[in-house]
Amino acid sequence: MAIIEAQGLNIEFPLYHVASRSLKKRLLAKAAVRVSTDESNRVVVNALRDLTFTIRPGERVALVGHNGAGKTTLLRTLAGIYEPVGGSLRVEGEIGSLIDPAAGMDPDSTGRENIRLRGLFRGLGDAEIAGLEREAAAFSGLDEFLDVPIRGYSAGMSIRLSFAMATTMNPDILLMDEWFSAGDADFMRKAEERLAALVDKAEIMVIATHDFNVVRRWCNRAIRLEAGRITADGTVDEILGAA
Repeated sequence: MAIIEAQGLNIEFPLYHVASRSLKKRLLAKAAVRVSTDESNRVVVNALRDLTFTIRPGERVALVGHNGAGKTTLLRTLAGIYEPVGGSLRVEGEIGSLIDPAAGMDPDSTGRENIRLRGLFRGLGDAEIAGLEREAAAFSGLDEFLDVPIRGYSAGMSIRLSFAMATTMNPDILLMDEWFSAGDADFMRKAEERLAALVDKAEIMVIATHDFNVVRRWCNRAIRLEAGRITADGTVDEILGAA
């Protein structure tokens, strides 16, 4: 059974280039809410602070809040990209993430090579990788551009390829940032159906978004973040207000 459980979760990022003591004092005075010093006297940004929550099967959770509130940082932490510096985090179940369209992509390799690399990373056999390649190639619609290094792709082309690769999985836990909505209109119409099927199969979904229409359509719970803290957690109507 999939589950996500956080107890007093803390994430910090050191500011390596802040060396001057006077500059440290000014930073700490002006941004006391998010900036502090750690045990090594380094200036650190308190990206997430004392988060406690549990997400169970059947829950579709929206992370809402202003830019810089900590939504994407929390998603990346759930995906295992960032390690907590305090508290605990338990994530059980296979994770599928639609967080960063460039994550895990080699810009010097072609689209087709990146599909194969993704398959190898997931531990797939040759036949499964061939199937992944056919499916991702067909869905992305990139045709001859699949044999071009992806550093030459437009943003829309990168999103197509990333989305096609990511949505060939059937994860227990689906993590999504709102970058996937930046594709062209024709592609997004096709992507909506695929995404709906992916969400339906996942036991747990967590999405970071500013779009309240997406929240109301996809989610049954919302967590509001502000300055790296949880300020509200409840049903969508409780957090956003009744429609």
